[in-house]
Amino acid sequence: MQSNIKKIGVMTSGGDAPGMNAAIRAVARACSYYNVKCVGYYRGYQGMIEGDSVELTARSVKNIVSKGGTILKSARSLEFKTKEGRKKAYENLTEEGVEAMILIGGDGTFTGGMIFSKEYDIPVIGVPGTIDNDIFGTKFTIGYDTALNTVVEAIDKIRDTASSHNRLFFVEVMGRDAGFIALNAGVGAGAEEILIPEEDLGLERLLESLQRSRRSGKSSSIVVVSEGDKIGKNVFELAEYVTENLPDYEARVSVLGHMQRGGKPTCFDRVLASRLGVKSVELILDGQTNVMVGVSDNKLLVTSIEKAVKGKHTINKELLRISDILSV
Repeated sequence: MQSNIKKIGVMTSGGDAPGMNAAIRAVARACSYYNVKCVGYYRGYQGMIEGDSVELTARSVKNIVSKGGTILKSARSLEFKTKEGRKKAYENLTEEGVEAMILIGGDGTFTGGMIFSKEYDIPVIGVPGTIDNDIFGTKFTIGYDTALNTVVEAIDKIRDTASSHNRLFFVEVMGRDAGFIALNAGVGAGAEEILIPEEDLGLERLLESLQRSRRSGKSSSIVVVSEGDKIGKNVFELAEYVTENLPDYEARVSVLGHMQRGGKPTCFDRVLASRLGVKSVELILDGQTNVMVGVSDNKLLVTSIEKAVKGKHTINKELLRISDILSV
């Protein structure tokens, strides 16, 4: 380690994700291990602006590795988007003696950190924490695996009802701009159709698929819909359209909503968060800045925050093909 930094700040921002607490714990304990002080900021950038912070020690983060959400809270700050807001944040960091920041969040969090770092020459390291798994430069983001398991468990239960009543269920999952949750959970739960933002399959193809399922002897079906699907209708209008055109189906809608963000993180997310949290501290102490730590092929890798923000994490087309085959 070559850096002389003695105090590091950490915060969580944007949508909460299971495993964020495990990342906070890893940052605090890595700081303790390397004899560096750690300060946690509440409510993301807004906490930096208001100087709302707490010292984090190895003992103060005990028993949080299994907790969902984030003990540091999360918020979106419009004030931080202004130069005046960022100046207040910098003044508070300076007063606190914080010399570098670790940002746990998604692309909005990283964009703010990149601007802040360039304006005030403060080292910034990004840790990807979002259930959407839509960050370039990492195969997995903190919270994604837990969200997948939550969705699959919910769909399994919905299928019990669908089978009992010979119904068609449309299940909407999170994913405003990315269909990773819908695609992977849909395949894992055996959905008949999966609608995602990356692929506009069209209404006619959906009707044809459901008709094919009915002809093959299926008495119930599950369609997983990403909330950002580009088919042209919201999930309720979609269900109504299908019912009007396929009167043999009795359609129902289930919107899983924010339950996907909650719950105890899976072992995968706890381990991932721990690895990324420790590495983020080590990157700062190695003198790096404006980079994000991610994982691919079970190895940690570093990507510039600019690439992480501007790059596009592409959907697995092979899974789409497999989904089509398995829906017969």
